[in-house]
Amino acid sequence: MEVTAVATQGRYGSHDWVSAYMLLYSDTGRVWKQYRHEDIVGRLVGNMNSDSVVHHKLSHSIRTRFLRFVPLGWNPSGRVGLRVEVYGCAYKSFVADFDGRSSLLYRFNQKSMSTVKDVISLRFKSRQAEGVLLHGEGQRGDYITLELHRGRLALHLNLGDGRTVVTLGSLLDDQHWHSVLIERFNKQVNFTLDRQTQHFRTKGDGDSLEVDYELSFGGIPLPGKPGTFLRRNFHGCVENLYYNGVNIIDLAKRRKPQIYSVGNVTFSCSEPQLVAATFLSSSSSFLSLPAPLPTLEGLSVRLQFRTWNPDGLLLSSQLASDYEPRYLLLQISSGRLRLTHQTSSLKTSEVSTGKLVIIKTKRPLLYTLLGCPVAHNDSSCMNPTMAFQGCVRLILINNQPMDLMLIQQGIMGRWNQLQFDMCGIQDRCLPNFCENGGRCSQTWSTFSCDCAGIGYSGATCHNSIYEASCESYRLVGSTSGYFSIDPDGSGPLGPIQVYCNMTENKVWTVIDHNSTGQVRVRGSTPERIYSSRFDYGASPEQLGALVAESQYCQQRLTYRCRRSRLFNTWDGVPLSWWLDRSGERKTYWGGFLPGVQQCACSLEENCVDMNFFCNCDADRDSWENDTGILSYKADLPVSGIAIGDTNRLGSEALYSVGPLECSGDKSLWNAASFYEETSYLHFPAFHIEFSFDISFYFKTGAPSGVFLENLGDSGRGPYAPPSAPSAVTFSFDAGDGPAVLSVKSPVPLNDRQWHWVRAERNVKEASLQVDQLPLRFLQAPADAHLRLQLNSQLFVGGTASRQRGFLGCVRALSVNGITLDLDERAKMSPGVTPGCPGHCSSSAGFCHNRGRCVEKSSGYTCDCTHSAYGGPSCKEEVSVSFERGSSVTYTFQEPFSFMQNRTAQASSASSAYPKAREHMALSFLTTQTPAMLLTANTFTQQYLAVILAHNGSLQIWYRLHKERSPSVFSPVSTSLADGLIHRLRLHREGQDVYVQVIPQDHY
Repeated sequence: MEVTAVATQGRYGSHDWVSAYMLLYSDTGRVWKQYRHEDIVGRLVGNMNSDSVVHHKLSHSIRTRFLRFVPLGWNPSGRVGLRVEVYGCAYKSFVADFDGRSSLLYRFNQKSMSTVKDVISLRFKSRQAEGVLLHGEGQRGDYITLELHRGRLALHLNLGDGRTVVTLGSLLDDQHWHSVLIERFNKQVNFTLDRQTQHFRTKGDGDSLEVDYELSFGGIPLPGKPGTFLRRNFHGCVENLYYNGVNIIDLAKRRKPQIYSVGNVTFSCSEPQLVAATFLSSSSSFLSLPAPLPTLEGLSVRLQFRTWNPDGLLLSSQLASDYEPRYLLLQISSGRLRLTHQTSSLKTSEVSTGKLVIIKTKRPLLYTLLGCPVAHNDSSCMNPTMAFQGCVRLILINNQPMDLMLIQQGIMGRWNQLQFDMCGIQDRCLPNFCENGGRCSQTWSTFSCDCAGIGYSGATCHNSIYEASCESYRLVGSTSGYFSIDPDGSGPLGPIQVYCNMTENKVWTVIDHNSTGQVRVRGSTPERIYSSRFDYGASPEQLGALVAESQYCQQRLTYRCRRSRLFNTWDGVPLSWWLDRSGERKTYWGGFLPGVQQCACSLEENCVDMNFFCNCDADRDSWENDTGILSYKADLPVSGIAIGDTNRLGSEALYSVGPLECSGDKSLWNAASFYEETSYLHFPAFHIEFSFDISFYFKTGAPSGVFLENLGDSGRGPYAPPSAPSAVTFSFDAGDGPAVLSVKSPVPLNDRQWHWVRAERNVKEASLQVDQLPLRFLQAPADAHLRLQLNSQLFVGGTASRQRGFLGCVRALSVNGITLDLDERAKMSPGVTPGCPGHCSSSAGFCHNRGRCVEKSSGYTCDCTHSAYGGPSCKEEVSVSFERGSSVTYTFQEPFSFMQNRTAQASSASSAYPKAREHMALSFLTTQTPAMLLTANTFTQQYLAVILAHNGSLQIWYRLHKERSPSVFSPVSTSLADGLIHRLRLHREGQDVYVQVIPQDHY
């Protein structure tokens, strides 16, 4: 039957109930498989008393003949007591058994069958890791093959001019049923194995599958030789095999003429009596078998095993000895088998191999041990590595099979921490939770991701190591240069190599393509058109993400022509055009609006011939120009150009397409201000089942509040309230109970300054970071629920109950690399306003060297007018080269207090020095003496002069009273005219002067 749900209840009128259990299912009652919720969680919650009913709807139905409930926990004050009810429906089965030398051929009514749509479905149970399930081919080269290879299912598809191979699953030779569905329409294919689906498009231009004569199931027969197969054929059972609605097994069973049987195909599934045992623990699992009777041939051990662990002690046997212990060890070391044979304490031989090793010894064995118990302290178990953890079956010692059922019943041998009748191995790399091309590796209990060289980091390679924009690089203090940016952050798109041009007023992101030079075109016609495509080193999706996140983008299209028209045709069909980033034709040219076949001169009303909308359409013998700037973001960048009117006498065109240039980052200053505790913004729920990251900036003066909340079936989703003025808390519940992370700051976070928060959750761990404080981690429990299923809207700045709302500003809110438009949503929400005032309150730290932060509607800019530095952050040093006799004079435009008092005594003959102050700094490099480095004068004839004397020494001249001679200081007597850079800092306060000279090696 097909089981969809189970329910449990305790023993009636007692204290006996089961609090947790494991559910196993089997077709034969011998080989069992464990049901796992979401393919991970194998422990089902049972009852808390004897009366209530606990119902479990299975996440996927199971088709089976036998069910087994294995209690894992029960009432400590009672005993195991269990009443069960199973829900499901009848299941009809058509089965065929292939013995490894047989197949079924489905022959068409015509010579060949050509289809644009195919639907193939089946279930299979295999006894081998190799074997062909389905094959068909045509004379023109088309073919389809479905086969097992090394325990994985591979679909080979060729529609005539391109081979496509897609592989799914692993460990499929486990003697359990697996479902397959192949759906093809033209080039689009959906390939499903169990609950894993791969969507792909076939290669090449063909969209139909042409198969000649027949389809074969179970193998690929050699033409003309029935029973002979080109590749290893399938050994196992196939159930409910349908090809485009045709029940193949039903036709074969009724001996219909369309079906030809090769070899022995039977219609009931034979079940081999293979019983496996699972070694659950790497430290305490073992299976001890009695010593076999001695034989002349020595010792022979055969077994099949399966494991993910690269190291482990698989088998050990002690040899009988009158003196010192002697033994045999078979272990897995770095993924290879290593056999050790010790005949004495001084003589040990080792063999590393992947092949069969035969060892002969005349000494009898005391015992044979698989795995190694941790309790063994005597010489009977020598364990140089961890014990074996995995599955074992078909154990033969001296050709005598070991009956695992007798061992389980205690009739023979001893064991500990074993699970009989099933192989509990899991492929933890399937599905692959390593994102962005990360490489998955695994052991018995966990998996890990190798993120080296892919541009991402984290436990599942979820986090981009690059900034999202050039604007972000500027904010961290970078200057112009080449950078990798990742516009969608942790999203599926990879990074792009760009040039960040950080000018005084803007930051430009520049992306070059492969043909930015000028190109001359001659000899093209509408029938033989000239075309060129441009490669930006990025996909259209990556370029689209960059453009979408930018505030403004442009691209210069230079086009000069002589007797080469763009649009001047009688039927209105353009002669030339360019392609947008998706490859669509565009017929408006630089400077004009999208959708209209015109050029910039038409908009400016200055075309050379006003009868036409483009200069080139005047069709003159002279060179004309239709150059302009393309700035409609939805079409950028230009991906190609086509020119079709340069074949007439004297006709030619010159064009060049400049790089894509974008400025601004829409996400950085996309903000909303929350003024009421009951106000919030809401967004549609995100599909963040297996991994997500949330990042944002906030500033507030309130002591607490909820940043965001999202609810789901299993509990609360991302929930980030500041639980105290100096702490941020992140909690979620995927079904295993609430998980909570908290970061405490040494200073209050409600200081009305911007603070950054980033929270992440994946199947391995969760993390939370606030500003530059240490990152907090929380490991996911073993075999925990993986899916975080959220079905409600995402609330920002509040909760669904309108409790404990956030008061303050939130900006740059991003979920999995997608920026939420807070600004736009705030326009429609009460108690919330777009934007956030006071950017400079915490961004002034980015304006260095006395630069002034200036507020803008979406961000800020640095005013470096009164700084000795320039650049976006006032960090770029301003320098000038002086020839002999040249100078620069700066006149202050308003009264300045330099070297003067504002009191009435400033011009008196008082003997006291004025209590004014000044501070100045400069760097210089010269080899000439004497030299005037700097002089400053006032209208009261006071002055300051910094000079290099004839010997190169530094002299500072001060004259603060016109009635007195100047004061001269020589802080450095050595020559500074040495061609090296020196940094001079001078500070005076009243009568005290402080001078610092910093040489080049300390500068």
